[in-house]
Amino acid sequence: MRDFFALKENHTNPTTEILAGVTTFLAMAYILAVNPDILSATGMPKGGVFFATAIAGFLGTSLMAFFANYPFALAPGMGLNAYFAYTVVLKMGYSWQFALLAVFTEGLVFLLLSVTKVREAIFNCIPLPLKTAVTVGIGLFIAFIALQKSYVIVDNPATLLGFQNFTSDNLHNHGICAILALTGTLFTAWMLQKKVPGGILLGILATWLAGILAQWIGLYVINPEVGCYSLIPKVTFATFTNSYSEFTQIWDALFSSKQWTLAGSEQTGFDLLKSTNFVIICLAFMFVDIFDTMGTLIGVSSKADMLDKDGKLPRIRGALFSDSIATAFGAILGTSTVTTYVESASGVAEGGRTGLTALTTAFLFLLSLFFAPIFLAIPSFATAPALVIVGFYMISGVAKIDFQDYLDAIPAYLTILIMPLAYSVSEGISVGVISWTVLNFFSPRRKNINPVMYVLTVLFLAKYVVL
Repeated sequence: MRDFFALKENHTNPTTEILAGVTTFLAMAYILAVNPDILSATGMPKGGVFFATAIAGFLGTSLMAFFANYPFALAPGMGLNAYFAYTVVLKMGYSWQFALLAVFTEGLVFLLLSVTKVREAIFNCIPLPLKTAVTVGIGLFIAFIALQKSYVIVDNPATLLGFQNFTSDNLHNHGICAILALTGTLFTAWMLQKKVPGGILLGILATWLAGILAQWIGLYVINPEVGCYSLIPKVTFATFTNSYSEFTQIWDALFSSKQWTLAGSEQTGFDLLKSTNFVIICLAFMFVDIFDTMGTLIGVSSKADMLDKDGKLPRIRGALFSDSIATAFGAILGTSTVTTYVESASGVAEGGRTGLTALTTAFLFLLSLFFAPIFLAIPSFATAPALVIVGFYMISGVAKIDFQDYLDAIPAYLTILIMPLAYSVSEGISVGVISWTVLNFFSPRRKNINPVMYVLTVLFLAKYVVL
């Protein structure tokens, strides 16, 4: 194990790697509950989607461990699953089987691009200031997501967003969740400044246990109507058997081309592949996936000091290859696009540096099939402290940006600004690339512009016009 994952060369050890893998899994375990909830809106059985999500996470993360030896975890991506369910199926009228076919096609195209070094060229052409900005932007983005999921930041009719209002109306559900998340963040920060080993993981567990205690004494009231479920897991073997049964139902429907229909149309099966919409759907999946994955690889690897002196990520082809295969096989399993997760940063913050961290996370995805109630019981407010602290770690990279050089600084600033506000890593990268290329092209002291940056700029602009 030490030799295969090169632990000594990466200045790490098995204990650190395994602890980091557990931390990464706990930080992203919410996908096991959220993905089935979103995709079930299309008519897919929720238990079957859970099964497919866990298997896809296991497969993709294992590939990352063995092909790239990086501590990055993969699972069905947030945002991509929403586009799958609410746009392709519910709005455009396609069946979920057809949407999965589009995801599968996207995975094959990505695989081809990875083999031909196109994706690697895209990664390497991004200027260092933009790569740094991506790191900072992702830090803000995941912290923002964590605060939303823990109800610290809530909807506000007047200002769109606002801080939680701790009134008697919601104190025992969303209010107590926010209190626990904020308290857990302070507790995690205290442990980190005391240099307690595994501080982030302990913060997750301590916050969850505090929630269980709050439920026992009546401070936290179960109310499924507002998304507050029991925090105490109930383990039954029936959960596994039911999920597997629904998983087989997905396969039965997936491989019946008669189910690939468009609402209000007589077209069925492979006839739909000839439509322009199919190409547009695939392109949309591709744009979001390639730049979400690239943004995560840049952000997490930069924080872990994995980039070389030229800002390139060694063995990136293995990482992209893993992502491509996982997407294609994820579609076959019955879930939306599989991508590299920004929550991998939580494991990196715990010291994870090799594929052993990823392999540990993959094993826990597999284990979750048998103990689903335990993993699904970990609430968002318990993982929020980890993501907020990771955001703090990642935002520190802003000091590396030269804000006196406007040709670099302004595009970097826009990249950081757009990610959390647009709720999208890929949109932040799009705005950053376009602004950097345009500013440098029209400046008399412009920097050397890689030809790939011109291509990316044109594609991004075309995306906004066509998609």
